[in-house]
Amino acid sequence: MSAKVLSEIKSYAIIFIGNLLYAIGMMVLIIPAKITGGGISGVCATLFYAIRLPIGLTYFVINIFLIFLAIKVLGAKFGIKTVFGMTVLSILMTIGQQLNLQPIVKDSFLAAVLGGILCGTGLGVVFSQGGSSGGTDIIAMIINKYRNISPGRIIMYCDVIIIGSSWFVLHSIEKVVYSYVSMWVVSYAIDAFLSGANQSAQIFIFSPKYEEIADFITFDTKRGLTLLDGVGWYTKQDVKVIVTIVRKREVSEIFKAIKKIDPDAFISMGSVMGVFGEGFEQIKH
Repeated sequence: MSAKVLSEIKSYAIIFIGNLLYAIGMMVLIIPAKITGGGISGVCATLFYAIRLPIGLTYFVINIFLIFLAIKVLGAKFGIKTVFGMTVLSILMTIGQQLNLQPIVKDSFLAAVLGGILCGTGLGVVFSQGGSSGGTDIIAMIINKYRNISPGRIIMYCDVIIIGSSWFVLHSIEKVVYSYVSMWVVSYAIDAFLSGANQSAQIFIFSPKYEEIADFITFDTKRGLTLLDGVGWYTKQDVKVIVTIVRKREVSEIFKAIKKIDPDAFISMGSVMGVFGEGFEQIKH
């Protein structure tokens, strides 16, 4: 089995896990507490409270119409992952509803927060693999493709309207407020997950063994670097300075290599966000 196939299988497995987290948040916390939530799942929850339509089935039917938009704008690969994620989530929510789960927490506010964390983290996991669970996720990913606007913020705008309209069914200001709390937590969790996964580090390395360190960064971590000329003001000696930007997850490996090559190397590292170019994010306009 090729590495590409294994990578695709891993991606779909991660998408499944993300949708599982979302389904748990909805069916174990949000729905039992009679909180609407946002997105298409919020629309489905409102319809369930109003006329008892099955949440999973309604979610699937609505997303069938949205899926064509995803395929057209975001490509067939995204469309396939969206179909997979939407189908999995519909099945999981149907199973959850069939189990007739009772609230695991009695406090609605706590259910809104915990449910929002699970749902937001699940969506963040799905987004990180270039997929979607359908609904307003599709709108968010389409806009994010062309504009540097966070998916969480786009989803939040859509959810404001969806949750606000749920008052006509629930007739409860408290439930609407709790739904907005859940919405905010979901938005925050998505952005926190995605920004954490994409966070990068800028590293300055001062070492007489700069050639060995530079070779390791270039050929082992497959990252680019720039070699600067400098002068140590105290010693008045010429020095070479390595400047590189890498993902945070790659920092540990680089530090271990530097310690092995030159334990006395001087290193300065800072967190950076919004790195664009080859090997990182593409500039959107």
